[in-house]
Formats: sequence, C-alpha cells, structure tokens
Amino acid sequence: MSAQATTSIDPKSIWYPPGGLLIWSLVLMELFTFGVALIAFMVSAQNDPGVFHASRLLLNPLYGVINTVFLLTSGYFMACSVEQVKRGDMQRAHRLLLFTMLGGLLFLVLKAVEYHGKIQDGLVLGYDTFFTFYWLLTCFHVMHVLVGLVILASMAFRLKNPNKTIAAEDYEAGGVFWHMCDLIWLLLFPVIYLLV
Repeated sequence: MSAQATTSIDPKSIWYPPGGLLIWSLVLMELFTFGVALIAFMVSAQNDPGVFHASRLLLNPLYGVINTVFLLTSGYFMACSVEQVKRGDMQRAHRLLLFTMLGGLLFLVLKAVEYHGKIQDGLVLGYDTFFTFYWLLTCFHVMHVLVGLVILASMAFRLKNPNKTIAAEDYEAGGVFWHMCDLIWLLLFPVIYLLV
C-alpha cells in the first residue's frame, strides 16, 4: 500500500505555476545568482584569454557530456513521476522517482571521479582564475544536486509509507527543484567546458 495525494492540481489555471509561487521564486533567485557568476566568469575570460583557454583544455568535456545525459535522463523520469502522482499511481511514481535519484547519484559519482583527477593533478581551488571559477561554480551546483537528492529521498519515503500523505503541489515543487538542477547544469556545462 502506498501514500495518497491529498490535493488535485488544475493544470489549466494560468494563476498556478507548477509547484507554486514559492519554488519559482527560489528558481528565479538561483538562476540570477548563477547568471551573475557566469557573467563574471566570461568577463574574466576576456581579460585573460590565454590562461582560460589553456586551463579549459585541461578539462575532459566527455565528463560533462555524460553528466548532461545523466541529469537530462533523470529529469525525464522526474517529469514522468510527477505525472503518475497526478494520476494517483503512487507505486509507479515511486519506481520512476528511484530512477530519477539514480541519475543524480551517477552524476555525483562521475563528478567525484573528475574532482579526484583534478586534485591529483594539482588543479585545485586557487590554481588560477579559471579553476577558481570551476571549483566554485561546479561545487555550488553539486550542493544543489545533494539538496535535491535529499528532497527526492523524502518524497520517495512518503510515497511508500501508507501512513503518510503527499500534497500533489509539494511533490510538483520537488520536481521543479530537480529540474532547476538540470537547467543550471545546462548553463554551466557549455560555458565552462566548451566556450572559453
């Protein structure tokens, strides 16, 4: 037996953003923060193109490509899981949520492999301006993924517990947070790994 959704959502309401106004306020604030940081990154790259180009060549874009696939696939499963909650199929929603979390965990594992290689090569925070931005931006994103996984784990627990209820709006808000992690990565990946 699984939990039940406590409310239904009217997807046709133009006054209802998915997940509610609070989560979208958070999303806009986070996008603004990362946007400012990326602009600072690009300005620094224009002021010191030689260092940024040489340092960018020390990154392996394949890590970024694979991690993009992990997060986008995870985001797809998240969207499917939200849809199943709206339909009231909590068991299928839970299964899809576990696939969502697997994508996030694979992202973190590959990121840890990448970080380990950079540390072994001495490319640590403060090595140069490029790697200072690299560590600050990517670690900040990793923190968001970790928070997202905690939120998803809480949602998965509630889905499987028959004594718990789930507000459909709250579940949708969790999905919006997870998609925000995808979106931030889609902004970081080309700027850090490809464009400079």
